[in-house]
Amino acid sequence: MRRILAFATLLGVLVMAMACGGGAAGSGGQRSFSSNPSAVFITGEDAPTPLPSVVSFFITINSITLNNSNGSVSVLSTPTTVDFGRLVGLRSLLGFQTVAPGTYTSATFNLSNPVINWVDLGTTPPTLGTPIQGTLTVSTVTVNFPQAMVVAPNGLAGLHMDFDLHDSLQVDSSGSVTGVVNPVIFIKAVSASVPDGQITDFTGSVVSVSSSTNSFLLQGPWGFQEKIDVDSSTQYNGSWTLGSLPAGAIVSVVGEVQGDGSILASAVEVITTDTAFISGRLLNVNPSSGPVQTITMYVGEELPAMSGNFALGQVVTFDVSAVQTYDVCFINNWLTNFLFTNSSMVAGQRIFVGGTWASSTSTFTPDLISLRRQGVVGALVANSVTVNNGNAGSFQLQNNGLLGWVAQGPFTVNTNNATLFFNVSGLAGLSNAGTAPIIAGGLVLKNQTSGLPEVYAHRVIQLQ
Repeated sequence: MRRILAFATLLGVLVMAMACGGGAAGSGGQRSFSSNPSAVFITGEDAPTPLPSVVSFFITINSITLNNSNGSVSVLSTPTTVDFGRLVGLRSLLGFQTVAPGTYTSATFNLSNPVINWVDLGTTPPTLGTPIQGTLTVSTVTVNFPQAMVVAPNGLAGLHMDFDLHDSLQVDSSGSVTGVVNPVIFIKAVSASVPDGQITDFTGSVVSVSSSTNSFLLQGPWGFQEKIDVDSSTQYNGSWTLGSLPAGAIVSVVGEVQGDGSILASAVEVITTDTAFISGRLLNVNPSSGPVQTITMYVGEELPAMSGNFALGQVVTFDVSAVQTYDVCFINNWLTNFLFTNSSMVAGQRIFVGGTWASSTSTFTPDLISLRRQGVVGALVANSVTVNNGNAGSFQLQNNGLLGWVAQGPFTVNTNNATLFFNVSGLAGLSNAGTAPIIAGGLVLKNQTSGLPEVYAHRVIQLQ
C-alpha cells in the first residue's frame, strides 16, 4: 500500500504541475485576435456549493464594466453563460477586451437566468431532480477591487472573479436550496503569469491548425473559440506535435493569456481523436469493487450537443464494460494503468468520456475514460494534519459536497513537497489553522483498501 501511495503522490505532482482541463466556460462565436495598446482579460472561478446534491449552477453574465472616476468601460458585452458549479479551484477564460489605459477601482456585473441543477442522492443510482429556476435578489452587482487595477499603456491586465456559491445560494432551515440567489462575487486584479491569472480549464475540439503561425483554433463545448499559440517550450503528451494535431481531436490546454487575446499554451494534451465526449462528476459505479460495468454520471459538458438521456444537465447511466483505454490528464505512461483503471473509479471523481455519437438513434458509445483534475472545498478537521517531511503529509477535510457524501464523513487530502500552499505557511502552518475553510485542487483517487476517495493535491488554499 505504501508503494501505491508513493506512486499516487508522484502522479499528482506530475499532473498538477502541468494542470488539466475541463470545458470552455463561456458561450459565443469566433473571436478576433489583434494587437492592441491596452487590454483586459477575465478569468472565472467558483467557491463551494452548500449541498452535496447541487451539481451545477448556471448563470448568464450579460455584461461586465470597469469603473473609475472618469466613468466606465465595457470588458464583456456578449452575454456569457457560465457553470460556476464545476469551477471549484479551476480557472477558465471568460472574456478579453481592449480598454483605455487607467486605474480602475471597481467592476459592475449584470446577471440573469440562474439555474440550479441537483440530483437525488437518496436513490440508487442517483436520479436527476427538477432543475430550480433561481430568483436573483439583485441583477446588477458592483464590487470594489481590494487593490486598484492598473492598466498600463500597451499593457495587459487581468480581472479574476470568484462567484461564491456558498454565500450566494439561500437555503432554508433544513438546508435545502430555496432558489433565491443573492450574488456574492469577489474580484481582484491579476497578471497573466500569476496562478490566479493562468488558464487551467480550457478543453475543446480542434477547428484548424496553422503551422506557419505556430497556432491552432480550439472550440469549446459552448461554442467559445480560442486561438492557441505554441512555442518551443510547449509540452505535448505522447508523441503529439502541432503538425500532427488532427482537426476534430479533443484537446485540453493550460497556459496564459497574451496581449492579443490568444492563449500561449505551456502544455497541450490530446485526449482523444474521437468525435464526441461527455464530462462531469461520477455519482455511482457498479459494481463498487472490481471492474466497473456501468457508471452513473452527471453530464456537465459535452461536444457535440446531444439529445435524450445524454443531453447536457442530465444524469445518465450507461455501460462502460467495453472501454479498454483509461488515462489521467497529461500523463500517458504505465503509471496511468497502475492507478486509474476500470477497478479504480469511485463516486466523486471528475471524468471525461470519449466516444462516438449517433444522433439518429441518440446513442453514445464510449471507448475512453480519462480522470480529470478538480477542486474540493471543506473545513479542516482540527488536529488532523500529519507532517512527514516538509510539505509531504496529509490532512482531513469535512466536506458537505459530493465527496463528503461519498465518504460519509471527513476525507483525506494527501500533499507532497511540490504542493503549492496559499495564504498559509505550508503544511505545518495548517496545524495551527483550527477548522479553517480550505480549497484543495488535484486528483481524486480511490483508496483500494477502504474503497473511499482521497485527494492528491497540487494546490492548497486557506480561504480568507
